[in-house]
Amino acid sequence: MRGGRVRQATGMTEGVSELQQVLIGDSAAATPAHILESLAEELAHKKPAGAPHSIYEELWHIVFWQQMTLDWVTGVETPFPLSPADGFPTVQDMERESWNQLRVRFFEGAQQAAAIAGNVGRLEAAVRCPSRPGQPVRVMSVRDQLESLGAHNHYHFGRIVLLRQMLGSWPPPSGGFSW
Repeated sequence: MRGGRVRQATGMTEGVSELQQVLIGDSAAATPAHILESLAEELAHKKPAGAPHSIYEELWHIVFWQQMTLDWVTGVETPFPLSPADGFPTVQDMERESWNQLRVRFFEGAQQAAAIAGNVGRLEAAVRCPSRPGQPVRVMSVRDQLESLGAHNHYHFGRIVLLRQMLGSWPPPSGGFSW
């Protein structure tokens, strides 16, 4: 990564841009590494009363859109899902991929996104981002797409923190915001 390296386990960063911080570090909230820390598979799949999704399903959704963004910013015009449900895992998806495998997939994709964000010369390049069915294809910059990914991830990581609070599993051992 240009200018430095992100140390995902601690969330500490050196020499990285704010956009890279938003994608993998501790820009505005607890780091993804801390939010996902010390969470057993069983708890990740537990859905508190009234919650629409489990922590596993929220992270799977994050990874789904993260991969979509990585496809789009690298020139792969992956189609927009036909329905919102397509962005969440099926029972078969959850049976095929363990909680730890999903976490690894998230961190690998987040590192790829942060590396792309570190390529300052490419941030203003235009990319085609397919839209919802029936809508015209959007064209935006790599920066805009990565900023959108960062906002999306933070929204869903906030939901994961709330689910952890509801499940009595917050803060994680490394600490976390409790307000």
